[in-house]
Amino acid sequence: MTGPKLNEKSFVAGERSGTKATARYVRTSASRARAVLDLIRGLDVRSADEVLQFTDRHVARDIRKVLASAVANAVNNDDQDAEELYVVACFADEGPTLRRFRPRARGRATRINKRSCHITVIVARMSDDRIAVIQARQERAGGTGGRGRPQSSSASRRARVERSRQQAADTTDTTDTTEEVLDAEIVDDETTETVDNDAVASEDTESAEAPEAEVDESTDATGAAAEDVEATEDTTDETTDATAGAEGSASDEAQSDEENQRADEEDTK
Repeated sequence: MTGPKLNEKSFVAGERSGTKATARYVRTSASRARAVLDLIRGLDVRSADEVLQFTDRHVARDIRKVLASAVANAVNNDDQDAEELYVVACFADEGPTLRRFRPRARGRATRINKRSCHITVIVARMSDDRIAVIQARQERAGGTGGRGRPQSSSASRRARVERSRQQAADTTDTTDTTEEVLDAEIVDDETTETVDNDAVASEDTESAEAPEAEVDESTDATGAAAEDVEATEDTTDETTDATAGAEGSASDEAQSDEENQRADEEDTK
């Protein structure tokens, strides 16, 4: 064929569109293989491998092998990165058909066509924009797989288990740090409470000593007041005695005056 191979996404004669791998004489019909190849066309190699792994078709196993072979060819022969490859083209061509016959009624025979096909998968490097998008998606999902064949489910499971263990370890470290901080806070609270209790005890002691001093002062004041009362009583007694003496002298003078008047009256008579 002298023209461009359009099924290989080569639009110029003689141009190579990517790295390919071919499985020839696969014992299945081309139409059955094409139904599965339509599922992975245009996908990156990891997504294509996952699709083929869970596709419920017998031919998906053969196509998955061809995909892995194409990725290995690109990595080993063309120095490509497996994480940057995608399925640029995939197709199935008709192979030779084995004709067999089955005996039928009335001496007739029915032909059985045992078909075969040639499966081709071509991988090429993605554009830089698409690579950036896929890498960002993988980073959000939690890492990338190894080189060569796309990451299998077991490798993905191991990666998830490793991430879970790492998260558990981080959680344990965080819990230990939190417990240490809480213990430090408890110690600080206990120290503060001890200091507060000591301060309260000292205040109670001072307050207990203060009433005693007040009692002493009150006693002294009461004694002084008693002395003042006694002095007042003595002064009152003296005043009373003086008043009584004055009254007595006054009464004596009055009697003397009366007697003198009586004497004068008698003399007058």
